[in-house]
Amino acid sequence: MVPHPPRQVTFARGIELFNSGEFFECHEVLEELWRPEHGHRRLFLQGVIHLAVGFYHHQQANRLGAERQLRKGLKKLAGYLPEYDGIDAVRLYLDCIACLEQISRGVKLNHFPQIKSM
Repeated sequence: MVPHPPRQVTFARGIELFNSGEFFECHEVLEELWRPEHGHRRLFLQGVIHLAVGFYHHQQANRLGAERQLRKGLKKLAGYLPEYDGIDAVRLYLDCIACLEQISRGVKLNHFPQIKSM
């Protein structure tokens, strides 16, 4: 049996994937943490997963799917401002709003938000 990595290692890997634009992979990694989680942290993880899925949809030229997922992620992330678990949640939130506005106007993003520590 292969031991599971510690939760913080898995979370750090998810952030690394998000920041490198590997949004599908980020979603997969963070879902491992999200499934067994309860309470406040569960919604935070779900918000980040929605953002990752939204940016993945954008990469696949699915504008409506991107908009829908980004809105879900932003709604959940709003409850974790300005900071959560060492993450600069307000910066992520504002950057994602700017991206959503561009996507809604039909702009193809060249750069994506980064998840940064406080």
